Amino acid sequence: MTTTAEAPVLGLLDGRPLPRTGLDRRLAALRTGPRAAALPAPGSGEDRQLARWVAQVLLTEALCEAVAAERGLTVRPGAAPARLDQQAAVELGSITAAAYEGSAAVRAVCAEVTADVEPSAAEVAHYRALTERPPSAALWRLALPDGSTFDAAPDTLPLALSEALRAAPPGAWVSAAGWTATRLATAPDPVRDTDPSAVVRAAARRAAFVRWLDHARATRLTLVPGLEHPGDPAQPDNHHRH
Repeated sequence: MTTTAEAPVLGLLDGRPLPRTGLDRRLAALRTGPRAAALPAPGSGEDRQLARWVAQVLLTEALCEAVAAERGLTVRPGAAPARLDQQAAVELGSITAAAYEGSAAVRAVCAEVTADVEPSAAEVAHYRALTERPPSAALWRLALPDGSTFDAAPDTLPLALSEALRAAPPGAWVSAAGWTATRLATAPDPVRDTDPSAVVRAAARRAAFVRWLDHARATRLTLVPGLEHPGDPAQPDNHHRH
């Protein structure tokens, strides 16, 4: 929701105004940083959208700082930023991912509110079924006459070479389709040989944190005109259309 009057504030947390100075500092740092050339022109609609996006990051950080204090969580000041992989960042969403990477309080709250989230055995089995290769697609470890080796799935090789290697015993040299190679062994399949529980657990906890954070934002944060969510269809700079 938004307030009805303009105010030089970032937003309200539990009804308490948060100063806009933090947003001004963050935007100034971006304007003088190494990626300044990629930022939108000052005063443009895209520039105002950037301010809205950064405001949501700062509000998320402020919210989690308050929650961390309320719960007595240990937040190490000056902690180095975290780095999420692409999948984790997409699952969290760009605003939450930026807040998570930059704020130790966000990371501490995430760990606290998702500590009891565990995937079921069925969820782990489903993930394994979706990601593991069938036995017929197990990788082969091949050697070439020059001594080099590489791993390849049989169906990625030239058909004649694949059929010749399949018919020959391991260690036998074959020539087909202009290639000479020998199949040394079946290469280990990292998907098949690794327990996916940790991957599924991490994804489940990210999803749970997003749900928790959406609720906390809705109940504790109040947005102000000009710093609405950048995806809010009611604000004038949202030009996204279907």
